Amino acid sequence: MRHPMRHPRLRAARPFALAALLGAASLIAPSVAVAADPAAGKDKAGMCATCHGLDGIASAPDAPNLAGTSAIYLGEQLKAYRSGARQHPQMSIIAKGLEDADIADLAAWYASIEVTATMPGGN
Repeated sequence: MRHPMRHPRLRAARPFALAALLGAASLIAPSVAVAADPAAGKDKAGMCATCHGLDGIASAPDAPNLAGTSAIYLGEQLKAYRSGARQHPQMSIIAKGLEDADIADLAAWYASIEVTATMPGGN
């Protein structure tokens, strides 16, 4: 009995399977291909500081704190504003001008800020 991979038809199918696998991987890769730079994110965060604070602690009462938030979550939310999947009067406009590298840098900056919590009652 022949080995299954030595069969002529299966051997011919291997390059196509490899190409399909590489094609599928390329669909996933763009979302992780951008290397994040927290220092560059700090520089870019100046435009966010009015509402979210340079330190990520919001100064506007209707803006969320961003300090210590997951970079993945922040990146997804900024991309959702940029695409229109998520709407906000100011964020939708601001996010439209952000490139993937800007989003990765901003997310890395805010995620890198350490946040501590104190339990009420001193416990």
